Amino acid sequence: MFIAMNRFQVKKGSEEAFEKVWASRETYLDRMDGFVEFNLLRGPEAEDHRLYSTHTIWTSKATFEAWTRSEEFRAAHARAGNSTGESLYLGHPKFEGFEIIQSERKSSVAA
Repeated sequence: MFIAMNRFQVKKGSEEAFEKVWASRETYLDRMDGFVEFNLLRGPEAEDHRLYSTHTIWTSKATFEAWTRSEEFRAAHARAGNSTGESLYLGHPKFEGFEIIQSERKSSVAA
């Protein structure tokens, strides 16, 4: 299993617009072999931004890399912009990829 994460420093006052962009976009992830799960995470506030992260789980690093080379990836990211034209971010998103080497899950968890 492989986890792909992007961290975003969203400017103060732009949180609602950022969340709206993600809620309204077509991701095409469900079309991809190896895709397991997507989460948009809202993190802590700092003086000038709020931290967000996207978190996807894939069956392998190879299936994630296939996604990044796909037409679905290009289509999803072509429509990921902000309609106001002003940047919502402080800097560029930061990518982090992790191979899962150990995992534990409670069998009776309600989602």
